[in-house]
Amino acid sequence: MFDELNRYKDNGHFFFTSKVKLSEACNAPSNQSGVYLVYALAKGRIELIYIGRSGKRGSDGLVSVRKAGLGGIKDRIVNGHQFGKVARKNSWPSQILIEDIEALDVYWYVTDDSKNDDCPAVIENLLLKRHLEFFGKLPRWNKI
Repeated sequence: MFDELNRYKDNGHFFFTSKVKLSEACNAPSNQSGVYLVYALAKGRIELIYIGRSGKRGSDGLVSVRKAGLGGIKDRIVNGHQFGKVARKNSWPSQILIEDIEALDVYWYVTDDSKNDDCPAVIENLLLKRHLEFFGKLPRWNKI
């Protein structure tokens, strides 16, 4: 469904459960920008539940890299807010328990590097649009 992500060779993924620290599980880069997709593993099913990004194109034409905290995509995943004004390192473990999710499988892609100059915000919007067109709705955590 998201074939355009195949061109991003700098990518990876990690599993997260409520029993580990998100900052330790997350292997996303701290010095690059990009997009990430979060899949829930629950009751033998896999569901894409969130599409996010770290970085945007500035007025100078360059894609910004998050400098705060852990930096880059890693900081956005770990310290970005979700489910109110709560950092994901705190909100994700709680939400996993509330929704009876066994684990999250988080895939990340660097969209701006020596081979690609793609704005993460543009790619995120493209992925959200494609999901909406295919399923008739956004991933469920994108609405909260």
